[in-house]
This record gives sequence, C-alpha cells and structure tokens, in this order.
Amino acid sequence: MIRRSLLPLLALAVAFPAAATPRPTPPVRVKIDTTEGPIVIALEMKRAPITSNNFLAYVDRKLFDNTSFYRAARGTPNTKEGFVEGGINNSMGKSLKPIAHEPTSKTGIHHLDGVVSMARDAPGTAMGDFFIVVGDGTYLDASKKDPGYAAFGHVVSGMPLVKKMLAQPTYKGGWSKQTVGQSMTHPIKILTARRLP
Repeated sequence: MIRRSLLPLLALAVAFPAAATPRPTPPVRVKIDTTEGPIVIALEMKRAPITSNNFLAYVDRKLFDNTSFYRAARGTPNTKEGFVEGGINNSMGKSLKPIAHEPTSKTGIHHLDGVVSMARDAPGTAMGDFFIVVGDGTYLDASKKDPGYAAFGHVVSGMPLVKKMLAQPTYKGGWSKQTVGQSMTHPIKILTARRLP
C-alpha cells in the first residue's frame, strides 16, 4: 500500500518524467582512399580538439586529395614497428596555419599500435602532415625532456595496409639525420580523404 505522503511525489514523477538519457555523440570518422585501398580513422574530438579539428580542416578543404604516404620510418629494414607518414609533405600551397601543440600528457592518448598523430618540427608547427603508428610508439609520447607528438585518433580499419606501407622499399638518403633511409621509393598516393556519415 502506498503511503499518502508519497502520493505527491508520484504525481510529480508522472507530470515530469525523467529526462531521456542523451545519446552518446558518435565518433567522427574519416576514410582515406589510397591507390592500395582504404584506411578509416576515428578522431578523438573531445580529448584532442585542436589537433582533430585541424585534421578535419584539411579533409573538408580536400587538401589531402592527391597527396601521398611518403615515409616509412623503421629502425632497420627488417623492423616491423615504426610509423608511416603522409599528407601534404610540407607543401606551402596546401598548408593551413600551424596549430598549438596538444601533448599526450594533456590528452592521455598514447602512441600505441594504430594511433594517428601529427608530424611537426618544433612544438606548435604542425600543419598537414600526419603519421600512423605500427607497434609500440610510446617513445613518441611527451616526457619531462621532450614534448612529444600530438596523437589525435586511431585506425578503425586498414591496419594491414599501414603495415604493408611500413615495409615499402626506401631510399638510402634523407632530408635530415632523423629521416635517412625512410623516404619511400614509390609513395602510396592518397586519392581522397572524406568524413564518413
């Protein structure tokens, strides 16, 4: 039996039902179509908003179209870990303004297998070049001595293709001491990069 003292509360519950639980915001995903197949990545819009929105600015302006994955960074020719880099390849004609650096110490997104991150020179210079990690890349995270790189997403599908790119033949030379032996002999062309519905 319901006590009379509870009747007013029940009347309020009927008059003002509990608000519906808000649906979680679906992740923003981008499909990168290459000559070798597609790669789909999901962006960390909440944890890395500056970097994610920068990436989307290039996507929405179609600035990644007809660019390439051009770098296969691995310790030795037989190493199966490292990263592949792609994007505008420092083309000033496709560059937007550099963005503020979002370190992993702030975002909590670590450079693990399949994580997508921004290439840069000094912190605060990232524009339209990005890389995808294969294996453990936590040496790219922020530390007390190094600000690290800005991770902002992860591969949802297409990692076999990323690993295939990492194994691509490379030139012996490089444009810096850090990039020696990492330029792909035959870069993989990026046809388009588009948001998915």
